[in-house]
Amino acid sequence: MAHLVSPSLLSADFGNLQHDIEMVNNSEADWFHLDVMDGIFVPNISYGIPVIKAVKKHAKKPLDVHLMIVDPDRYIDDFQKAGADILTVHYETCNHLHRTVQNIRSKGMKAGVSLNPHTPVHLLKDIITDLDLVLIMSVNPGFGGQKFIPNAIEKIKELKQLILKKESNALIEVDGGVDHTNAKILVDAGCDVLVAGSYIFGAKDQMKAIKGLKSL
Repeated sequence: MAHLVSPSLLSADFGNLQHDIEMVNNSEADWFHLDVMDGIFVPNISYGIPVIKAVKKHAKKPLDVHLMIVDPDRYIDDFQKAGADILTVHYETCNHLHRTVQNIRSKGMKAGVSLNPHTPVHLLKDIITDLDLVLIMSVNPGFGGQKFIPNAIEKIKELKQLILKKESNALIEVDGGVDHTNAKILVDAGCDVLVAGSYIFGAKDQMKAIKGLKSL
């Protein structure tokens, strides 16, 4: 399978969000990545369900929703109704991860689990076959534009081996500091989905930046 690109709307122009959504619609990107932050699990607040509903009205590609929030179980129904196609929760926020994942999938969404930079891959060994996606954070979550943490490459390799060993169908997604300098290294290590925010939306030619990530 060719790798996918999921532009992160956290770096989009919120004064002209529909314009940026249309740009992604017309580009070679595959998904829209939406980071939901609560100011508790991460030291920032982003957008919530009303914005996701608004994006859904214009998006022609799947919504890849990443919950950086405490107690995500309370909101699974709400995000499904808002239009999430993929819903990713953090390992660090779920006391009963298997139950959470099964609930997400029962609502017709694909289920993902994200790991912070300090969280080891082996903790997913008992649930990897239930996952559609694993998101490796290559920065500490909370803000866009941070510097890439190189250890993420080794985590991707380790995760790929776990997926193969367990015969899981989970995709590997990477988010944080992804750009033209490391994207090929990430894909070669086993990454299936590249999330990029400031690199795409900060580019003079945004569609060209997306094309560059797709054509590695």
